[in-house]
Amino acid sequence: MNPSDPTPTRAVAPGGRAAGSPGRRPITTRDEISTIAIDMFTESGFENTSVDDIADAAGIARRTLFRYYPSKNAICWGDFDAHLDEMRTLLAEIPADLPIAAALTDALVSFNAVDDDYLEHHRRRMSLLLGVPALQAHSMLMYAEWRRVVAEFCARRLGLDVDDHVPQTIGWMCLGTTLAAYEQWLAHPNSDLTALIVSGCETLADGVSALH
Repeated sequence: MNPSDPTPTRAVAPGGRAAGSPGRRPITTRDEISTIAIDMFTESGFENTSVDDIADAAGIARRTLFRYYPSKNAICWGDFDAHLDEMRTLLAEIPADLPIAAALTDALVSFNAVDDDYLEHHRRRMSLLLGVPALQAHSMLMYAEWRRVVAEFCARRLGLDVDDHVPQTIGWMCLGTTLAAYEQWLAHPNSDLTALIVSGCETLADGVSALH
C-alpha cells in the first residue's frame, strides 16, 4: 500500500482528452497514465470512464496501455512496485539500534510524505482507492504486498519468519494505522496527513514497544 503514492507525478495533460490531440507527444510512463486516469475518474466517475477513454486521452493505443497496467483497476495505483521498492530501501537503511516502533514510524511517515504541489492529486487518488467499491478487491491485493514489506522488516528485526504471526500482525497494524490516517485526512481536508500518521503510530507503538 501503498495505500499511498509518495512520488509526485508530472502530469503532462491532466484530466482531459487534449493529451491525445495531434501534435502532442503521447503519454508513455505509468505515473503519467495514472495521473490522467485519476483526473478522468474524478470528473466522470470510475464506472463511466473506459480503458479506451484513458488510452485516447494519453495518446496511446489500448494495447499499449495494457503493457503498463493489467486492468483498469490497477491504474489508480501508479507504479506501485517501484514505491514498494522505495519502502524496502527506507526500512533497510534504518539504523539497527533504532527501536522497532520508532523505525516503523519513520518509515510510514517517509513513505507517505507528499509534496505540497501534489497534495490535491494525491487526495483524489486516495478518495478513489478508499471510496470506489469496484476498486476494493484489487486494493486488497496491493495492501497484501505492502503488508509483506513491513512483515519482512519486522521478521528480520525479530529473528522470525516473515509468515509468522507477529510480523504479519504488525503488518496489519501498520496498514490499519495508515488507512485510518487517510480516512481522517479525506474527511477533514484541513487536517495534516503527516500529523495523523504520527499520531496513529504513537498508538501503534504502545502495542509493539515491548518487542526487542
